[in-house]
Amino acid sequence: MSKPSLDLQILTLPDNPGVYQYYDKDGKILYVGKAKNLKKRVSSYFNKIHDTAKTNVLVRKIVTIKHIVVPTETDALLLENNLIKTLQPRYNVLLRDDKSYPWICIKKEPFSRIFLTRRMVKDGSEYFGPYTNFKMVYTILDLIKELYPLRTCNYDLSKSNIDSGKFKVCLEYHIGNCKGPCEGIESLEDYQRQVDAIREILKGNFKESMKDFKRLMVQYAQDLRFEEAQKIKEKIEILENYQSRSTIVNPKITNIDVFSIVSDESAAYVNFLQISHGSIIRSHTLEIKKKLDESDEELLELAIIELRERFQLLSKEIIVPFEIDLGEKIKVTVPQLGDKKQILDLSIRNAKFYRIEQLKQLQIVDPDRHVNRIMAQMQKDLRLPSEPRHIECFDNSNIQGTNPVAACVVFKDGKASKKDYRHFNVKTVEGPDDFASMTEIVYRRYKRLLDENEPLPQLIIIDGGKGQLSAALKSIDELGLRGKIAIIGIAKRLEELFYPGDSIPLYLDKKSETLKVIQQLRNEAHRFGITFHRDKRSKAALNSSVESIPGIGEKTMLTLIQHFKSVKRLKLASEKEISEVVGVSKAKKIVEFYHPKEN
Repeated sequence: MSKPSLDLQILTLPDNPGVYQYYDKDGKILYVGKAKNLKKRVSSYFNKIHDTAKTNVLVRKIVTIKHIVVPTETDALLLENNLIKTLQPRYNVLLRDDKSYPWICIKKEPFSRIFLTRRMVKDGSEYFGPYTNFKMVYTILDLIKELYPLRTCNYDLSKSNIDSGKFKVCLEYHIGNCKGPCEGIESLEDYQRQVDAIREILKGNFKESMKDFKRLMVQYAQDLRFEEAQKIKEKIEILENYQSRSTIVNPKITNIDVFSIVSDESAAYVNFLQISHGSIIRSHTLEIKKKLDESDEELLELAIIELRERFQLLSKEIIVPFEIDLGEKIKVTVPQLGDKKQILDLSIRNAKFYRIEQLKQLQIVDPDRHVNRIMAQMQKDLRLPSEPRHIECFDNSNIQGTNPVAACVVFKDGKASKKDYRHFNVKTVEGPDDFASMTEIVYRRYKRLLDENEPLPQLIIIDGGKGQLSAALKSIDELGLRGKIAIIGIAKRLEELFYPGDSIPLYLDKKSETLKVIQQLRNEAHRFGITFHRDKRSKAALNSSVESIPGIGEKTMLTLIQHFKSVKRLKLASEKEISEVVGVSKAKKIVEFYHPKEN
């Protein structure tokens, strides 16, 4: 497939948060940016002249737009930082330096210190973050300080140093900010218990700390210390909005490649994320056309070998959605939960978005190929002998047994063919009998098509469960069409699909295109049937309540009833009011008919 035009690439971008990358004609990276809504942000580059010459030059050079979809805006911010530092795009000025977002470190040492840092040292210490908001980091550190008095000195508080009395308590101890572990006044067990509680806060599990904090706020309020209570309230609010971790950066995950696959009848899409030192530094999606009916396992193995060679990947561990064999040298991980599962989900999400974009582009550029793909998918999903190019769907409508009608809607090549829609008045059935109505309508429809030598559909869909399907099958059998036309019933409640002679329904994936087409058919049949039923009921109501007035036709009366809402109000209306709706001469006839004595 040739490279889609820039307009087409923009048109099919998702409305999700993410990071976009611009490349020139030689495939060289020009710019990396983040967006809350990728489509809106990228479009804004191309629909105006920019203030700076630099941006206008950038826009002229762009040939390809790539993007990575992420769950939140914060993740987009962090990923943008990683990519700019790794790729060093020419037109990015900010974030190209070696400064990174801040982390909160719990130092690996006796009586651990907790502090803000921009550099990670691999000495076994724990790092939480990174944080895109400095205010939040300072608030969390202040909060920790107020809740748990910890030391701020950098003494080596080994047991031997404390026992020998090497250190003396400082001012922090005297003003109540520290409990004096340097002189052995606070035990290591008590101190570490506080560190464990702080660790839970940093992970986002701060129910217990919140309780303590709220208790403190209430205490301040009771002591009439309202300013202090307000400060705590503000900190509680920030804590409640605190996002404990980002999917994009986790220092525990180092030098791993992540691969995921999404496939349909004609192609598979393999997404790859490269993780280096806990950060995503590359994302790429590969489209593989299916030649035979290859399995996802076979395709993913082929794609991994190709991508590792293309990008010269040397990592010893890969994350994939299912077990595959890549030899003994590579460790294959299939995560079920935790950070690795999160990052696999992110990869799957990007593969899905890439597939949707390709399909949208195909639909715009080559609509016939798009239709062929959907038809092939429907044939497979619904286990049909041939592609359902012509589908008909039936729906009954009766309200409290009155005016029973039915609707037949027709889809050709997956789209509504409105000129082929048909309405039916139920003729042979007395009272509200949906099953008998369905038998009659299906018989009449296909008897006529056979008599007139019209083409028959490949698939009939009956809106209803087993009962409706059985009723329709009676007519199909009577006409000798069993085996010539596929027929299924769709139950409203759980989107169950019933097949003749099979008591167990088929459930389709809720997001599948096949189910979407069937739901569209069902909804269209329902809408078409209800509209006809309402019209018929309105006419019946009109005919029962409106006496025939000489010189006044049915259309005029319908217009009057719609305007005055009822016959009673029409009778009470003055000649002037009626004449404003239907003219003077007709108004006169109506008034004379309803009020003969007055005239």
